[in-house]
Order: sequence, then structure tokens, then C-alpha cells
Amino acid sequence: MNLKLFSFVFLFIFSFCVRAQEAKYEVSSIPDSLKTNANAVLRLGELTIDILSQRKMVIKTKRVVTVLNEAGMSALDAYAHYDKSTSISSIQARIVDATGNELKKFKRKDFKDHSAVDGGTIFSDNRVLYLEYTPINYPFTMVFECETETSTTAFIPQWFPLPDYLLSVEKSVLNVTFPNNLGFKKKESNFSNKNIQKTLDTATQLSYTASNLATMKPEDFSPYFYDILPRVIMGLESFHLEGVDGNAKTWEDFGKWYSGKILSGTIDLPSTTVAKIKELVGTEQDPIKKAKIVYEFVQQKVRYISIQVGIGGWKPMLASDVDRLGYGDCKALTNYTQALLKAVDVPSYYTILYGDRKRINIDANFVSMQGNHIILTIPIGDQYTWLECTSQTNPFGYQADFTDDRDVLIIKPEGGQIVHTKIYSANENSQLSKGGYTITSTGDFSGEIQIISQGTQYGDKEQVEHMQPDQKEKHYKEFWDDINNLKIDKITHENNKKEIRFTQNAKLSAEKYATFVGDKMMVTVNAFNRFSGGVKRIRNRKTPFEIARGFYDEDEITIHLPSDFTLEFIPPAFESKTKFGTYSISLVKKEERTLIYKRVLLVNTGKYTNKEYDEYRLFMEQVSQNDNAKIVLTKTL
Repeated sequence: MNLKLFSFVFLFIFSFCVRAQEAKYEVSSIPDSLKTNANAVLRLGELTIDILSQRKMVIKTKRVVTVLNEAGMSALDAYAHYDKSTSISSIQARIVDATGNELKKFKRKDFKDHSAVDGGTIFSDNRVLYLEYTPINYPFTMVFECETETSTTAFIPQWFPLPDYLLSVEKSVLNVTFPNNLGFKKKESNFSNKNIQKTLDTATQLSYTASNLATMKPEDFSPYFYDILPRVIMGLESFHLEGVDGNAKTWEDFGKWYSGKILSGTIDLPSTTVAKIKELVGTEQDPIKKAKIVYEFVQQKVRYISIQVGIGGWKPMLASDVDRLGYGDCKALTNYTQALLKAVDVPSYYTILYGDRKRINIDANFVSMQGNHIILTIPIGDQYTWLECTSQTNPFGYQADFTDDRDVLIIKPEGGQIVHTKIYSANENSQLSKGGYTITSTGDFSGEIQIISQGTQYGDKEQVEHMQPDQKEKHYKEFWDDINNLKIDKITHENNKKEIRFTQNAKLSAEKYATFVGDKMMVTVNAFNRFSGGVKRIRNRKTPFEIARGFYDEDEITIHLPSDFTLEFIPPAFESKTKFGTYSISLVKKEERTLIYKRVLLVNTGKYTNKEYDEYRLFMEQVSQNDNAKIVLTKTL
């Protein structure tokens, strides 16, 4: 056999063997246990991370996902980010049908190239390649492969062996290689009762394999995703962030690096602005009062826009540029506020955290680049005041419920420090309602109510002040959706930012609020603050549950009854005291045609086991039943 013929035969046989060995991913080969409750199945997830040096990292991803129904499309994740420090070396995908036959291939040119941020971001150098695919039918399988190279090693991808709810996993693999002189570190979470094995752990290599992970269903009141699903986070003590080398073994080291390399040289202001803020502060010596003047100045002068350029979106704009342009992102506006406070001798600290309605902590036990938001911290003795510098409407020092009750990292020149932000107690998150209503002989309703909200309930309510009239009417009709045929006659507000208290005054009316059976009229007593939704029954709950933010509601309502009806039945007083909170109602006859209704509901903040969920559900069911209690009136003959 001549050499050319031998080479041809060898290549033919080799390519045939490769094709024969490549998995076809037939849907029929998925175990039934992985299809149960699943919208999609991760047949194979391979994450390979090669850290070649402090300034070079190569990431290879292979995801084989079988989508079982339309709801499973979100599991595809066929995209890759890039920017000036990260390039996409290769990206491709292919689609196979339920029997494993290839339907379509996608090359790089078939992926869409788009800005990675929304329209609210005015500057960004972050882009994304993503694949849009509309399936002909279900199920189908996508094989997605991508390789990227980056000079940024400050952020090493996390590994989620079970990456989402309603997604099961056939096999998921993590392979990491790294030099032994960069201080590589890792942290495992939520591995118990999961089929996850660490297959390699040396001075330069790390590997895990997970297999046959059944889907998890999302459950109401579940803790944050990171606190439930298994994951591995990784980091380096010696890292690189777009032109800046970093080295941090402790939070103190990290804070020094951040202060010296990221924030240094950004805080200078024009002399005219310094003179102006000093003039506004005048002779005031109290640091908090001075800070309030500065905060109001910032709210009136600048507005928030998103900026994702610079050192990975971490280095703030110069304070002088914010002063000149009148806008900035959270980094820029925090840095600008800090510069103004410095000009009037009020110390403050740039602070990194996770801003979210879910309470997400900076991981105090894992020194690394973390967080997605910046606020400002003012130290007063051993206490702290926290400023959200992106809001033009927030009261001074108000946090709920975007940055409250979580571990954050404050950056001091002498180093970083983990501290905890303000915890709003259930009693602080209050809503106090007082008013009354009249029921006519035809069952019509007219009433007035004053609602005073504080704490997190202030944040929920004060946004109404900024709504357009049609939005406002829609809001209140949804708020009082238990009142049929509701007509909003008048609404006024008072936003007391000094006391952080929002007051709503409303006049309402409705036809046929009461219902009739023969000569009897039935009136639901709690017209203004009824809990009707109930708590969902979850059989065999798997996860613990959490009441993230407790609250306190107190209502006192005067009820005027029609003169041509006699009161036949009044619901009895009720009280319940549990670990989850307390609830009580009472209805007292004050005069012949007048009743006084009082209601108190306190729900405690807390974390509880899955076994306690039914107790909580029953407690809230009692609240719902009693909130919907009715009085019965009989027509006078």
C-alpha cells in the first residue's frame, strides 16, 4: 500500500471512529428519574479553567442540554461575554433531534453580537455573542462549545453542578489547572446528599464530577439560590484586573490594594465646588447634619446612569468629571459624595456589597472580588450611617430593602473590613391604619382611611408619590382589589423624609360592597387590609424556608351600620401567638349602629426548617380566615 493511500485510509478510519464514539444524546437514554419535574436535562456540562499565569486564563465550556418543553429553553445558556480584556477564541453549537440525529450546525457567524447591558447603561465595553434558536418541536438537544481567553484573573467562574431549578443533571465536570505560586483557593457549599465527588486536588490541579442529580423544584419562601444549590467558588491571592495586579490574603490586604490602586486619584474636586459645599454647610459642626446637607446637594445636582467601562466596571469616574457632567453610576456617585464629605471634614468609607431585594452577603470567609453595588458608609463612634448615593428621592440614611441586613466590605486606607448593615426589625417595618366606613341599606360602602408606613413598608409605599395619575389609580385598585366596584374619590400623600414616614389619606366608595341572602346582609369587616392570598401548600417540602423581612400592621376601623338593619352576628375575638408572629382581632359594639374593629398582625423575620413550613402556613391561614370574617345584619321589619 503506498503512503498516500495508507494516509487516506487511516484518516477515514480515524474520523469514522471519532464519529462512532461521539455520544448521540438520544432522549430515550435519559433515566426516568432525571425527567421527573424537569423542563430540561443537562446531559453533559464541562467547565475547564486553565489559569496560565497571574495575567492569563483560558476557559473552555461544553454544555449538552436536552430541552423537554418550552419552559426549558432558558437552560440552553448559549452565549459568551467579551470585552477589551476577554476574547472569544471559538464558539459553536449544533442541534440534534430526540433520536440523536443532527438537525443543524451553528458557527460563530450565526451568533448575534450585542451589547451585554440594557439601554439604561450609557457607556459599556462589555458585549455578548448569543444564539437565538427556535425549535421545530420538543424535545431536542443542543451541544454548545465555547473557549475564551482573558487577562483578568480577579474573577474565576463559579461551578454550579446543579445550575438551576427544574433542571436535572446527567453529568457535570469541573477541571481547573493553576500555577502553585498564585495562592489558589476554593470553597465548597451545599454538597451534602448530592452525588458530587472531588476527583483531584493537588498543588496545581482541581477536579470534581457530579452525576445523576435530580431536579429541584422552586418552593415559596426559599432562601437565596446560593444558599441552597451546590457550588464551588474559587479565587487567587495574586490576581490581575485589567492592567492592575492585585495581591490579597486578607480583607485588610484587599482593602489596602483597592484603596491604593482602584480609588487613588479619583477624589479631587474643583475649588469652586469645594467653596460652594463649604458655604452650604456654613458653621454646622455636627457630622450627620453636615452629611445631610451634602446628601441633599448630591441628590439635586447629579443623576444616576450605568457605566461599565474602566477597570472591569470597578474604578469610579473622577469626582471632578461627575461634578462637571452631572451624572454617574453607583461607583461614581458614591465617590463624588465621599469627595464632598471630605471637603467639609466628614470621614466616610467607600463600601462594596450585593445590592438586591434578597439579602446576599459578601462572603466574609473568602477574600476575593465580590459584590455588584457601591454605597457610602459614615462612621459615627461605633455606629454607621449608610448612604444610597444613586437615589434622588431616598431619605438620608434609608436602606430598606435593597442594601439592608447583610455583610458588606468597607474600604479604609488602612484596609478592608467586613461589617453588617442596618437590620430593620419587624416592628420598625410598620403600617398603622386608622379610619372608618359606612354601609348603606343597599350595601353600598363609603369610607376614609389614613395609612402611615415606616421601615421597609415606607419603601413599598413611597414610590406611589412618583406615579402618573393613571398608574396611581391602577395601583390603588390593585391594593384594594377585595373591594368590588371600587371608586377612589380622593388620595393625598405626605412624605416625611426626616422621620422616614409615608402617610396616605384616602376617600373610597363602592356600590354593593355587602352581599344579601334574603333579608340578611353580610359585610366583610376588614375592608382595608385583608390578607386573602393564603400560603401555598407544598407537600414534602425539601428546602428550609425564610421570612426575609418581618412586618407589623395595626388597624383600627370604625364601622357605621344602616339604621334599618339589626345586628345579628359579630365574629368572636381571636388571638394566635406562634414562633412566626402574633395575630389578633376584636370587634366591639360602641353604640347601637357603630362597631370598632381592631386588628394586629406581627410577622417575625426568621429562618426555619422545611418541617416548620406547614405550621407557618396554618398560622397564615388563620389570619386569612379571620380577615375575611363577616358580620350579619337582618332587615328590620
